[in-house]
Amino acid sequence: MRAILVDKWLKSVDELSVSNNAPEPELVKGQVLVEIKAIGLNFFEILQFSGVVIKIHPETKNTNLKIGDRVFGGSQGTYAERIAVQATELYPILDGMNFEDAAGLFITYPTSYAALVLRAQLKRNEWCLVHAGAGGVGIAAVQIAKALGAKVIATGGSVEKLAVASQNGADHVINYRDKNWTKEIKKITGNHGVDVVFDPVGLIEESMKCIAWNGRIVVIGFVSGKIEKVAMNRVLLKNCAILGLFWGAHREYEKETIPVVWNALLHLFRIGRLRPVVYHKVFDGLENIKDGLKALESRQTYGKVVVRLNSGNNVVQSKI
Repeated sequence: MRAILVDKWLKSVDELSVSNNAPEPELVKGQVLVEIKAIGLNFFEILQFSGVVIKIHPETKNTNLKIGDRVFGGSQGTYAERIAVQATELYPILDGMNFEDAAGLFITYPTSYAALVLRAQLKRNEWCLVHAGAGGVGIAAVQIAKALGAKVIATGGSVEKLAVASQNGADHVINYRDKNWTKEIKKITGNHGVDVVFDPVGLIEESMKCIAWNGRIVVIGFVSGKIEKVAMNRVLLKNCAILGLFWGAHREYEKETIPVVWNALLHLFRIGRLRPVVYHKVFDGLENIKDGLKALESRQTYGKVVVRLNSGNNVVQSKI
C-alpha cells in the first residue's frame, strides 16, 4: 500500500515522502476498511477523508454500513490509500455530493454548528460576526448562521476572501486589516453591535468594541498565532459572555451531542441550506499533499483544501 510514513521529526513538509510498501491496515472489532478517495487537510493532524467501504470486520456490530458504501469521517493517519477506522466515526455521503466535497465536512461543519447553536444559542434576526469567513470553519459558520435566520457580517483579509464569504451568504463583509473595522460594524448594525462573535482567529479584544449588550463571543481557535489577554472590565460593562468550543473533546465529555449535531447538519445539507466549499485547486496524489499543506499554510486558500487520490474503483465484495 502507498502511504506517507512519518518516523522522525520533520523540519518542513518538504521532507514528507511516499512509501510504496506501507503496511496494510489490520481490522479489529468495530472497524471497517475504507479505500480513501479524498483527504481534507487541516492545521492539525486529525484528518478528514472520504472513501468507499471495502471490508468490514465480522465482529463489527450495530452499523448499517455495507461493502461499497460511500462514506466520510475523520481519523489519525489518513495520508494513505486505505485506512482502518471505527464504524461509528463514519457518515454516509449524500446523493449529489462527490468525494472531494465530503472530505472536508467532518471537523468544520460540526465545529461551527456546535459553536453557534449549542454554545452561542444564535437566534433568528440576531447579528452574527464571523471572523475569517472564507476559511473552513468560517464558511461553515456563515452558511449555518444564515440557515438559522441571522444577519451575518463576515471578515477576511483580502478582497478575494471577502468575495468568497459574500458568495456563501454573508450580508456584509469587512476587511479586518482596516483599523476602523469595529466602527464600521457599529455603523452597519445601527449602533446595536453584534449579538454573536464566531472567532477562529484571535480577535476577541477588538471584537469587544463592537459586541452588543448580552452578546456572546465563541472562541474557536487562534490561527493568528496570538492567544489574547482580555480586559475583563469590558466583559462586565457589556454584560457579555466569552465561551469556548472544543468540538474534538465532545467525544470524551459530551458524546451524546455528536449524533444530534450530525442529524441536524445532514438535514440542512439534504434541503440545500448548506453546501460544501472546496478550494478551486484540488491537489492530486499523495505526492502533492506537501503542496496542499503549503497552500494551507500560506493562508491564501478558502474553504477546504483537498487532496484527491486515484486509488481505483475496485471494491472487495467480502465481509472478511
